[in-house]
Amino acid sequence: MNPSVDKDVVKRYYEEVVSTGNVERIADFIAPEYTEVYRNVRYPVGIEGACDHVLGVRRTYPDLCLSVGQQIAEGEWVVTQVTMRGTHRSEWLGITPTGKAVEVTAVNVDRVVGGRIVQHGGAANLPEPLLEIGAIRVAGPESGGDRDRARYYPEDVDCLLEREPFVTHYDVLEASRADVG
Repeated sequence: MNPSVDKDVVKRYYEEVVSTGNVERIADFIAPEYTEVYRNVRYPVGIEGACDHVLGVRRTYPDLCLSVGQQIAEGEWVVTQVTMRGTHRSEWLGITPTGKAVEVTAVNVDRVVGGRIVQHGGAANLPEPLLEIGAIRVAGPESGGDRDRARYYPEDVDCLLEREPFVTHYDVLEASRADVG
């Protein structure tokens, strides 16, 4: 458990596998018991699931380039700031391809044991790039939408600790295939 070595494992995985799509090398970086964490739920996907994830992202953004920014390591954990750039060329989350360039910044949290990543989670700034490519729009008076739509929904009370003075809701838009360049 060497923080410098663990940071290098994660950095090399992002640069040599994710950024290139070279999943033949994925087992050099990902452990067989690899687990992804999403919304506090653990998904044991293993090496095959990691391959599927990388290939799925690269289908959506075939010219994907991922760059590693800052990294912090403590114990088995490595936190990495990454920036992903690519062109939206395939359907993603039900969004028709736009052919537009997108930039996403994220913070990933990886657990490294025995020189390989055993757990991955994180968060990305998806609303901003989705707004930029026209996949979503802000609902409310600032976008010419219905002012009542930019308020809290009754079910929000079940999951909020407190209410903010302003809330933003987004509409998902169907992009035209004619927009693909």
